Amino acid sequence: MSATLLIIEDNEQNLYLMRFLLEKNGFAVISAENGREGVEKALQYKPTAILLDIQLPEMDGYAVAAELKTHAELDGTPIIAVTSYAMMGDRETILAAGATGYIEKPINPETFVAEIGRYLPKRREDKEYA
Repeated sequence: MSATLLIIEDNEQNLYLMRFLLEKNGFAVISAENGREGVEKALQYKPTAILLDIQLPEMDGYAVAAELKTHAELDGTPIIAVTSYAMMGDRETILAAGATGYIEKPINPETFVAEIGRYLPKRREDKEYA
């Protein structure tokens, strides 16, 4: 069974690229276009991990990460910020809000799946993702 990843991203091109790379590498992908929908889908599908943009409509990524952390059923689910916020302090701010990891945009298609794999829980049947 493949890992299911939820991508919360409002930019169509970024979503397309991430989905393409992840599905090509055997992941199942669910997506949400805004923060509120992202929280709802996380609770509904309980994905293996959540890829979270910071600049989102309805709820920004900081609020989404903080909200997700309040739900016991998502305890242990990695939240990986995938964002263009790269100023000093941005990484620390999103990690403090509840993100497990941080990947800067634009993503590198050569390394993206391996970067995501670093945050995923290892399963007995998988030596590593990617």
